[in-house]
Amino acid sequence: MRRYDLMFERLRASDEGAFGAFVMLGDPDLGTSAEILDSLVAGGADMLEVGIPFSDPVADGPTVQAASERALRRGATPGDCFRLLADFRARHPDIPVGILTYANIVLAPGRDAFYRAAGAAGVDSVLVADVPSLEALPFVASAEAAGVAPVLIAAPNTPRATLERIAGLGRGYTYCVARSGVTGTERALELGHSSLFATLAEFSAPLPILGFGISTPDHVRSALQAGASGVISGSAIVKLIEQGRRDDIPGFIAAMKQATARLAG
Repeated sequence: MRRYDLMFERLRASDEGAFGAFVMLGDPDLGTSAEILDSLVAGGADMLEVGIPFSDPVADGPTVQAASERALRRGATPGDCFRLLADFRARHPDIPVGILTYANIVLAPGRDAFYRAAGAAGVDSVLVADVPSLEALPFVASAEAAGVAPVLIAAPNTPRATLERIAGLGRGYTYCVARSGVTGTERALELGHSSLFATLAEFSAPLPILGFGISTPDHVRSALQAGASGVISGSAIVKLIEQGRRDDIPGFIAAMKQATARLAG
């Protein structure tokens, strides 16, 4: 968990927002996936979020879901993903890494076993996308016992009482959705999050990171101007992988990261 604190402290000192990059582990294959993780760091990502391939990823749009299907066809398993992350952590000891996954992936081996494996692989946080805050406490307890930050999701239409619960349960950062629906780059970004960010701050929630549909430097600037502490971009990166344009990933990351410099406008 401490890696998130150190990242935010570093970025606060230089008046920057955080840029997080998401990819699906095992896409297009495990060996290439390891190289892609390194390219995200080389491009300047402050934090990584990764998916574990799953057959029914209900929060993922078509681009990320297709990546999950490609990885599953190649035989990628959760165990493979943890080994991939452990190798990454050995190469990159400081960058925060979070998993975005689903309850079935966590429950299949057992909550405690899953979080212990995540912690042993050097994972900093886990967000279980289909577990609502009312049912999150057992997941939070298992996560914290393993030294892993439980990340929860908030949205502009989340009731105030639920935001207070999310603030009390969450660690690391708060994942704030930029729009309704699923992940993707297919629709325009419309931000109206100032009230959400203010309420989370009132309840001393972990800092807000905005995701779902962040695909251009203008999106990054708009998110930070709205009050987010950072952003996560996923589908745009996964699309480059799908198109066989992996060499373009560091440049895309660099352009998105440059947009997090608040003093640069």
